[in-house]
Amino acid sequence: MVKNTNGLSREFIIHPGETLKEILEDRGMSQKELALRTGVTEAHVSSIVNCQKAISVSYAKKLEYALGIDAGFWINLQANYDKELADFKEVNEISDEEFNILKRLKRIVEYLKKIGLLDSEAHGPILVIQLRKLLNISNLAQIPKFSQVGAYRLAKTARVDPYVLFTWLRMCDLIVENQRVEQELDVNRLNGIIPLIKNLMFFKDIADVQSRLKVYLAECGIRFAIVKYFRGAPVQGVIKKNDDGTLNLIMTTRRKFADIFWFTFFHEIGHIINGDFEDGLIDYDFAEGEKEDRADEFAANTMIDIAAYKSFIIEGDFSLTSIKRFSANHNIPPYILIGRLQREGIIKYTQYSSEKVMYGH
Repeated sequence: MVKNTNGLSREFIIHPGETLKEILEDRGMSQKELALRTGVTEAHVSSIVNCQKAISVSYAKKLEYALGIDAGFWINLQANYDKELADFKEVNEISDEEFNILKRLKRIVEYLKKIGLLDSEAHGPILVIQLRKLLNISNLAQIPKFSQVGAYRLAKTARVDPYVLFTWLRMCDLIVENQRVEQELDVNRLNGIIPLIKNLMFFKDIADVQSRLKVYLAECGIRFAIVKYFRGAPVQGVIKKNDDGTLNLIMTTRRKFADIFWFTFFHEIGHIINGDFEDGLIDYDFAEGEKEDRADEFAANTMIDIAAYKSFIIEGDFSLTSIKRFSANHNIPPYILIGRLQREGIIKYTQYSSEKVMYGH
């Protein structure tokens, strides 16, 4: 007896010919008589009764006349058999390659189970099938053949695991798809709420930051989420344009420092305001280029007034007292200024570490 890992035995998949055989026996009708009544050869009837041939739609109509049983009964019986047989083969014919890919995706699959996108009890072949359905792909081995992942532009780099990235991006889409956004992207409105967003830099709870950003950005036509980082998808931000004119903006807290999060956030906002994302953009940690430079400049100058910052640098007093005074005068948390000074190599990364704010995820 052949049995798959989902408990379905091959012998429990009933061919419609077995049902036909039972009906003929109950009625005392021979296969030869049925052949005459339906206008086919006796061999044709025999092949159906012996589960060697399917009941076609045209023959189902003939059985309706000969046996008084609606053609739909036979058509459904055959369709159910074909579906169950296909399901059985699907579970039992998964390649070693797909099982190896499943191992490669172990961490992100565990997370998908945790957040309810995959059945927590699924394993083995059933888990492979569930993952195929989640990713909308008939075979996991096909993932690297995609030159694009949906509407996203990909970079060619060895640091990206195509299986992890593909799965991670799909997870991002699913996480934000039910967020209610009533209007298309409104860049002017986004520009207008930046001062309101900057006030969130004083918040120390990333969950609170995320919930408020969702509300603010929804008013501008943007769905927003902070999504767990996975090795193989070295992404700091993702922008995707949706068919309804809205955007998805996805962030991670991979490096956990609040100053890095906010710099990255305004970097992505810079891409949106500058129109530098086409239909979609994956913003890798190592991305370079003119568009990245523009987004960096936007982020830096949005967080800290550029003229005031230049004056501060010229003065040359980088004591903690001076940093706090500047921050208070310009309504920013001290860690924002500390982070910029560190990035630009003006102070060491180890300086004023007690002032740094951490965002766990």
